[in-house]
Amino acid sequence: MVKNQIKTIILLGLLTGLMLGAGQLLGGKAGLFIGLVFALMINLFSYFFSDKIVLMMYRAQEVDKTHPLYKAVAEVAHLARIPMPRVYIIPTETPNAFATGRNPMHAAVAATEGILRILDKDELRGVLSHEISHVKNRDILITTIAATIAGVISYLANMAQWAALFGTGGRDEDRGNGNMIGLLVLAVLTPIIATIIQFSISRSREYLADESGARLAKDPEALARALEKIERNVMRHPMPFGSEATSSLFITNPFTAKGLFTLFSTHPATEDRVARLHALRDNV
Repeated sequence: MVKNQIKTIILLGLLTGLMLGAGQLLGGKAGLFIGLVFALMINLFSYFFSDKIVLMMYRAQEVDKTHPLYKAVAEVAHLARIPMPRVYIIPTETPNAFATGRNPMHAAVAATEGILRILDKDELRGVLSHEISHVKNRDILITTIAATIAGVISYLANMAQWAALFGTGGRDEDRGNGNMIGLLVLAVLTPIIATIIQFSISRSREYLADESGARLAKDPEALARALEKIERNVMRHPMPFGSEATSSLFITNPFTAKGLFTLFSTHPATEDRVARLHALRDNV
């Protein structure tokens, strides 16, 4: 668990360093400031309102205290010692679940009708423990910070494209050529590197939520079985609505069972997650 926390800190540091280096290479403090403000505005809006947007996107319907899902979430939230989140059902046979909300005081947990059909009580408890762990670990805040920094880098890359297109304006030809190469590198490579780091942070938080959830439920094997069941059933029943841009919210990708390219996947491979959970069997 500590290892994943340290990894997240290192990756956020690398992302910040990449942003500062890109700003310096571009040579404009004003441009860096404008990009930062622009990205902050977008991500602050996402931080405060993305939960409502994503719940509407997936046609989620809030359930009351009499619903079995509400009771299951209440049990896990009590164990985690966090305030009771709002609970939603998503009307689809695709088995999946996600948590959203900016902090434990403003959280929501949503599960699909499909996941309630295919998982037994222990497996569902493992999934809900994973999602409640995301809330307790404040992963929404961490991923928002990562998205903000990555957004600034993308903005700087766009500025670099325009600067490279119209020239650097330097009088020294060699220096101008060097600046041109630097701008092209900034425009092409830095957004790719930033995306890889951002997705690495997402995968690190998934591993952490797996471990936290397994310890909370005291049953890593149940969560491992649930992950395998979900992946198999997603292949038969992929999510029929929504957007792949929101796939990182879910416990596994609800649109495809596996990413085409590991570096650009928001989730670790299921077999890796299951192997880690098996290794926790005697340590919870």
